[in-house]
Amino acid sequence: MRRATTIQEVINQLDIIIDNAVESNSRLGLFAYVYRRTTAEILKEVQKGSFENNELLEQLDVVFANLYLDAYQQYQNNEPVSKSWLFAFAHSDKSLSILQHVMLGMNAHINLDLAIATSKVMAEKEIQSVRSDFDKVNTILFSIVNEMQERLSRVSPILFLLDWAGKNSDEKIIDFSMRKARQQSWNNSNLLWGLGPENQVGSIDLIDKVTLELSEMIAAPKSRIIGFLLKVISKFENNNVGQVISKLKAD
Repeated sequence: MRRATTIQEVINQLDIIIDNAVESNSRLGLFAYVYRRTTAEILKEVQKGSFENNELLEQLDVVFANLYLDAYQQYQNNEPVSKSWLFAFAHSDKSLSILQHVMLGMNAHINLDLAIATSKVMAEKEIQSVRSDFDKVNTILFSIVNEMQERLSRVSPILFLLDWAGKNSDEKIIDFSMRKARQQSWNNSNLLWGLGPENQVGSIDLIDKVTLELSEMIAAPKSRIIGFLLKVISKFENNNVGQVISKLKAD
């Protein structure tokens, strides 16, 4: 796949990944579908002119997406990838819940890739000038949390058990991936931007290490109750990726 230059090209390439995942019954398609859904939402807002700087926001979104698309392709080619992406990709054949598979991708992409992309796009620009649009993306993504929650319940019939465990734990998990992770990524973006491209390697490695630790917690939660419930939830989920994605897409 050639590098995407527009958000629509990003969506087209995500469709290819999803189609390949359906054909091979790979759970790599689960994050790809959720990412496509959020990317389509961003494109809709760009087309409506909802951002202060729509051209810059599209540039940022494309650079951001290419980091995932590159990592996916590199993994397929047995080439080196970041620790957090390697963990997410390598766990695609593990018996985790659908929610956990989605979160592993979100964690690597938002906590690591977004900071790299923002610092790159805003190099030699004032990073605070993109803050308003960065925050608006947070709001847009958070607005579809309830939608994704409902869609996940179609393919994970006892996901509600996480609610039983206390205080809407499932929503907190999704909220972490979409809002809190982006907030932390803004801090990391400022760190990398301040260092400049020539001095970022050590800090990127550190961010990757911290992101990997979060991935490990997603795959094996410290809470025994949550960990047990996620194992039970996964046993009642459909293992056919094509059927899962079809149900997630259905209106």
